[in-house]
Order: sequence, then structure tokens, then C-alpha cells
Amino acid sequence: MNSVRIISAIMMLLAVSALAVSGADGQKSNVKNAVKMEMKNQTHCPVMGGKIDSTVFTDIQGQRVYHCCPMCSNKLTADPDMYFEKAAADGIHFENIQTTCPVSGKALKDTTISLEHAGRHLLFCSETCRTEFEKRPQEVLKDMMAPKESGKKTEPGHSGHKH
Repeated sequence: MNSVRIISAIMMLLAVSALAVSGADGQKSNVKNAVKMEMKNQTHCPVMGGKIDSTVFTDIQGQRVYHCCPMCSNKLTADPDMYFEKAAADGIHFENIQTTCPVSGKALKDTTISLEHAGRHLLFCSETCRTEFEKRPQEVLKDMMAPKESGKKTEPGHSGHKH
């Protein structure tokens, strides 16, 4: 008889726990999304994994991405989504260097309107532009694609790399 009561109590506890985890609409809340991942500054090259050289970088899609050597820039620009998404999954934060809104092209006076998108921390001049970006992110990112500047264009004198 006691074992029946214990089992009943356990079942009741499980039912109450399930209700606590469920949202008002009956869907389970995503606890993983509730906990914001702590982002870390970049310390390693996203292409080769070596320690970054702060004089070797690619400015792309509003982000400054540091590399271990100049040769890594071409691989980054060939498939930026792959490197940005992997960095985001690893909790890596690239330096934002935007001076203009990616949607309107206006100068950024306020940096509080922002959005994290597939490994990029993007800034906008208004909520309207942020909403517009969310409607067509790939189109806007494509417009931002061209690297604006790269650092240290020297002959590859880097041993241990296999590009």
C-alpha cells in the first residue's frame, strides 16, 4: 500500500514539474534559449585555428575577423557563413566595425539597435531597418559581402600552415 502512495506521489510530482516547464500554450519552453550564451572575444583564427595576429584581418559584413596569417582571408571570403556560424556556435564574438546601417546606408549615431544573426553582431540606425533586415537577411548580407579592408598583405612566411 505504501509503494502505491509513493508511486502516486512521484507521478504527481512529475506532472507538476511538466506543467512548470510547459508554457501557457502547452508548448515546452526552450530552456537553452533562456540562458544567454556568454560570448568570448576572438583569440584564434576561424580558418586554421592558430592564434590570431592582430595585424592580420579581414573586414567583412561589418565584422573584423582576425587571422593567423594573410592566406586565411581568401578562405573566409569564399564561405563566410560557414566561419561565422561556427564561431557563433563556439561563442566567439567578432569585432563590429560598422559605421553605416546595412539597410539604409545611413551613418550609425546610436549603437543600441542591434541584432545577432548567424555569428554576426549587426547594428542598425532604426528599428525599421532592423525589421527590414530580418525580412531579407541574405540579400543584405550579400550587399555587405565585399571585404572593405584587409590587414598585412605580405608574402606567406608562415610555416606549419597547409592552405
